[in-house]
Amino acid sequence: MSASSVSQKVIVRKVTRKLIADALLLIGEYYDEIGVILRDSTEDILHYVDDPESGIWIAYVGAMPAGCVVLRPLAARPHCGEVKRLYVRRAFRRMGIAHALMQALEAEAKTRATQWLYLDTKDDLSDAIRIYEQQGYVSCERYNNNPQATLFLRKFLCC
Repeated sequence: MSASSVSQKVIVRKVTRKLIADALLLIGEYYDEIGVILRDSTEDILHYVDDPESGIWIAYVGAMPAGCVVLRPLAARPHCGEVKRLYVRRAFRRMGIAHALMQALEAEAKTRATQWLYLDTKDDLSDAIRIYEQQGYVSCERYNNNPQATLFLRKFLCC
């Protein structure tokens, strides 16, 4: 179903166990599209849903799951979180969905007193890099050992 055949209203929801099938679908599509080597297991994804320090958000256009993003804590860095798996299905791109997902994730991170958000990406994902930069993310040192990542970014949220 194309974006033009559904309502254009975008609703972002935090994933619960009731929405896990949509999360698994979107994250699986993300892995395939980006060619991710190190993939989260179903158990990892369920942990993101159940763990109060993590979360997954899905953007819906009408009843269609259009995109997702994951937040998880960075254990090695107190008061820091990591943005993972930002993905918007091709039919729903250029509708502001990635920004809406990032805003929802960041709003919750602030309620947890998260000071910094980190993320990694690849140089060839220019649209994603543009979105991250528009959201205020700036280059930083490598903070993980992700073999596919070539660019590392972070954003200061609060004190």
